[in-house]
Amino acid sequence: MKIVASSDWRDAIPFDTLVLVADVVPGDPTRCFTCGAGSEPLPRTELWAYKHRHPKNHDGYVRFYCAEHRPVIQRPAPAMAAPGVRSASRSSSRPAAERRPAKPVVPERQRAICPNCFVEVSATGECGMCGWSAD
Repeated sequence: MKIVASSDWRDAIPFDTLVLVADVVPGDPTRCFTCGAGSEPLPRTELWAYKHRHPKNHDGYVRFYCAEHRPVIQRPAPAMAAPGVRSASRSSSRPAAERRPAKPVVPERQRAICPNCFVEVSATGECGMCGWSAD
């Protein structure tokens, strides 16, 4: 049996972006996550959906926030390289003739297989299942 994640309305929300709840999932008025369960439900046109990242669930999780409690999104500034500095991703400055050749690939040694059990025989040459010997 293969277990897969289900698909629902939360998959359509991009990470780290505020989206009106009414645009994502229509329905009855609901509450802000920060205001708590004791607060009055707000119309979905006044709530914002925000998809948080989660370290153990790649789908993340979605919370609804009112205008007062909606998260502040901080975009990282684009990294600019200093003039005259070479990128580390460029190839080496050494000519191709000076580079070391790649190591040859050595195939793995074939081990004996028991003709009765079809399992790999140990280094002693004896099958651990039925006692067959490769000698």
